[in-house]
Amino acid sequence: MAPLSGVIVPLDEVPDPVFAERLVGDGVSIDPVSQDLLAPCDASVIQVHRASHALTLDANGIEIVVHIGLDTVELRGEGFTPLVKAGDRVRQGDKLITFDADLVASKARSLLTQVLVANMDAVRSITPRTGAVTAGRDLLIEVVIGSSAAAATDEKGDLAESPPIVIGNETGLHARPAALVAAAARRFSADVRLLKGGREANARSVVSIMALEVSGGDTVTVVARGENAAEAVAAIEQTLKSGLGTDHQPVPVAPTPSARADNSSDGTGTSLRGVGASPGVSIGKIFQLRHQETVFDERAADPNNERRALDAAIASAHVQLEAVRARMAAEADNERAAIFGAHQELLEDPEVLDAAATHIRNGASAAFAWRQSYAAQAQRLAGLKNQLLAGRAADLNDVGRRVLHLLIGADNSAPVIPPESIVVAEDLAPSEAASLNPANVLGFCTTMGSATSHVAILARGLGIPAVAGIDPRALEVAAGTRVILDGDAGTMKLGPTADEENKIRERQSAAATRRTEENAVASEPATTRDGHRFEVVANIGDEDESAKVIGAGGEGVGLLRSEFLFMDRKTAPDEDEQTRVYSTIAKALGPDRILVIRTLDVGGDKPLAYMPIATEANPFLGERGIRLMYEHPEILRTQIRAILRSAVHGKIAIMFPMIATLQEFRDARRTVEEERNRLGAKPVQIGIMVETASAALIAEKFAEEADFFSIGTNDLTQYTLAMDRTNARLAPQVDALHPAVLKLIELTVKGADRHGKWVGLCGALAGDPVAVPVLLGLGIQELSVSIPAVASIKARIRGLSLEECRKTAQEALQAGDGGEVRAIVARRHGDNR
Repeated sequence: MAPLSGVIVPLDEVPDPVFAERLVGDGVSIDPVSQDLLAPCDASVIQVHRASHALTLDANGIEIVVHIGLDTVELRGEGFTPLVKAGDRVRQGDKLITFDADLVASKARSLLTQVLVANMDAVRSITPRTGAVTAGRDLLIEVVIGSSAAAATDEKGDLAESPPIVIGNETGLHARPAALVAAAARRFSADVRLLKGGREANARSVVSIMALEVSGGDTVTVVARGENAAEAVAAIEQTLKSGLGTDHQPVPVAPTPSARADNSSDGTGTSLRGVGASPGVSIGKIFQLRHQETVFDERAADPNNERRALDAAIASAHVQLEAVRARMAAEADNERAAIFGAHQELLEDPEVLDAAATHIRNGASAAFAWRQSYAAQAQRLAGLKNQLLAGRAADLNDVGRRVLHLLIGADNSAPVIPPESIVVAEDLAPSEAASLNPANVLGFCTTMGSATSHVAILARGLGIPAVAGIDPRALEVAAGTRVILDGDAGTMKLGPTADEENKIRERQSAAATRRTEENAVASEPATTRDGHRFEVVANIGDEDESAKVIGAGGEGVGLLRSEFLFMDRKTAPDEDEQTRVYSTIAKALGPDRILVIRTLDVGGDKPLAYMPIATEANPFLGERGIRLMYEHPEILRTQIRAILRSAVHGKIAIMFPMIATLQEFRDARRTVEEERNRLGAKPVQIGIMVETASAALIAEKFAEEADFFSIGTNDLTQYTLAMDRTNARLAPQVDALHPAVLKLIELTVKGADRHGKWVGLCGALAGDPVAVPVLLGLGIQELSVSIPAVASIKARIRGLSLEECRKTAQEALQAGDGGEVRAIVARRHGDNR
């Protein structure tokens, strides 16, 4: 029965992937108008969360999780009053929790309350109701108990096998790519395996996939047996060929011959060596961080209670990790946030869960069973030869400790670290690194780990200097000892002299002064020394980033990647949802700053679960971008209507991706005009991304009909050079400063100029300080870059002369390769800052 009065909201519409993707369980959400949470049925209380915002019930073996609000765990119990405790028996309609709706609504993201069945393996069917409900009176969900036939793997079913697949991304199947593969495998009931060199891995298991040690350039085969085997193989094959979410450029780190450094000292014992894991230098005092051993009973009397306790702890860990993921997306970037998305996948790893379940059946307590299970798998990873994969043992240990602390009720809060600290630890978990406060923590070093660990990635995202693999004697340095930590050189200097500290401060001061100077004038125009104005706008990938554009000095948004609305969900967003998001972003920018919305650009390296794409021999040359949208016209028309409706709130333009022929653009423009006439909407600018050689070569013809061009150098480069940008072996040669690419940019600008149309550039090249003089000299009028790069690119422009840039560009067009172009820029313009 309904535990609250309100309107039923489908889980797909809950703005939280943990619930929308049914990671905790299946059920519904309620938008409540009452404040007393009632028992939905007769049940036993398994757990009441410490923050009092959620609880778990056992009703005839069905585990029901009720979670009040979104991100309400952050309130730490404020506004909630629990009326029951673990072990209580309740009757349908009994009060479980009361809450202050006004207070919670003012401090949390939403009051949407989720009612979920967590152990769906015990359920034959679940039928939610719709509409409005009254607490304690109306039916909410109908559950039929019994194992789902579809959940069982048919060992004698169909057998399907893929051709050999070469793994394209440079780092292979580490945690996040493995998580993508596992997520794809879990959509099917078939048993799916990855094969490599006579070894196999359960495709549903992140740990099992990582243990296979698949590196960039390795070949694997996908084999599936059971219902939907062929579909499962095709989906996994597409995922493996898609680039696996790693199309970003690797973050540069200090070069080292191996993951662990030669950590011998300098002979005096005052300088300890490691590997530079995050750049920068800092002076501070040692803070030794140690993990406390957890104490718990190894045996338990009731396996059912222990399994329920483990399931409840895992569900709570999911919610915690989603909160960390959301915070990292806001404070750092989506790459760092994705680390904790991979942690959520580890929580559902079948090999870890199965091992824990076996221990529990044999009489172990949930805590002991869980620790034995995750520790064994972490040890398995740590022993791998591949240092990148071995480093992921820290991720599994981090996830494991999180669940363990929830099981035994241990304090999982971050330690209090005093100001001016250099943290020293044997190892840091990613969640510990994410919780470090840069105001107090000036740097950290670990005796374990490497420059490729997730902790190192987080440190770089937070701007904290870090050293990995440092001499173990660092653990013996007395707390409070003054040190210099150099993340560039990979060293820690003990007891520095006053002269050494002064030199470091000068170095810090120069870097800080440059950043401060750039940020102080970030909002000022980017005008060259000889008086020519250029626009610097931002590339953004979600709603939250739009709020940061103006503060960073951005003069608008040159590329809104609308894919964020369409990814990681089971159905496409409807017109109203898209309208709300586009309108919010336009309002954040204001009426005078441009917002260029690229229509959905998927296919090739970006498949969607609800938009079937046939397996293609050359997906980058197949149905992607605008071509795929013509196969799904209603999705395209829905998005266009949403953009047009949003245009009343700002200076919005529509941009179509992957346009290669005039007819493609004419069809797209006609579609816009048809929908605009139906809506009675105002006209908007309609442009194209120049990503193909054909578009650049006949840019003058396109300019007769398009309102603007934005050059996407990432794809333009790979198509011009005939080199897949996701291929690790070719990556060093996929150079956007290659003169062939520059000549296509020149042709595009000249074609636009003849018809008075403007040209922007939104690829990664726009944010490269070395490329800026060349791009300005070729006639690019707008550079669209990542938000953190706005201030520095504007500063770079202010230091240039357009007349000199034009000479540089002409010389660059005559160069033989990208290396020569860089040498020309260095000779003509000196340091790239």
